[in-house]
Amino acid sequence: MMSLRQFAKHLVVLVGLTALPMLSNAGDLGPVVPKAKENASEKTKCIRPVTEMRKNHMEFLKHKRDETMREGVRTKADSLVECIDCHVTPNEKGEYARIGEDGHFCSSCHNYAAVNIDCFDCHSDLPEDAAKHLHTLNKKNPHHKDMTANGSLTKENLEVLTEGGNQ
Repeated sequence: MMSLRQFAKHLVVLVGLTALPMLSNAGDLGPVVPKAKENASEKTKCIRPVTEMRKNHMEFLKHKRDETMREGVRTKADSLVECIDCHVTPNEKGEYARIGEDGHFCSSCHNYAAVNIDCFDCHSDLPEDAAKHLHTLNKKNPHHKDMTANGSLTKENLEVLTEGGNQ
């Protein structure tokens, strides 16, 4: 029969071997955040330092919401539209991820943290140039059948729509 001391040694080895694969992937922990379109400045990379935005973005947006809705103040600083225009970028196929998909800037972290956001119940989850033309992409319209891929608007198709060209 195995002594308690031998059992404890075996248990430590077993736990160590089980944890080893997890520790080797420790550098891969966390969400994969899509790269923004451009930087506000080289120093800040955004309208504020990245660490400050990651920690307090919800407070900035909430403050902006209150100023806009209750006081009628409308500025670009802390604007959700500006955030989306810069941070929601097309993938390598030119498609824009939608809210809820890991490829969407906001969803990349909120899905990882299991945080539900309701901003996009009213606001568009696409950049303005993509969102204003989305209504023209009707799957039932045969002229637009090649304009969507799984309901996504592609960068190339957006350029065709914006320039008024034909595809």
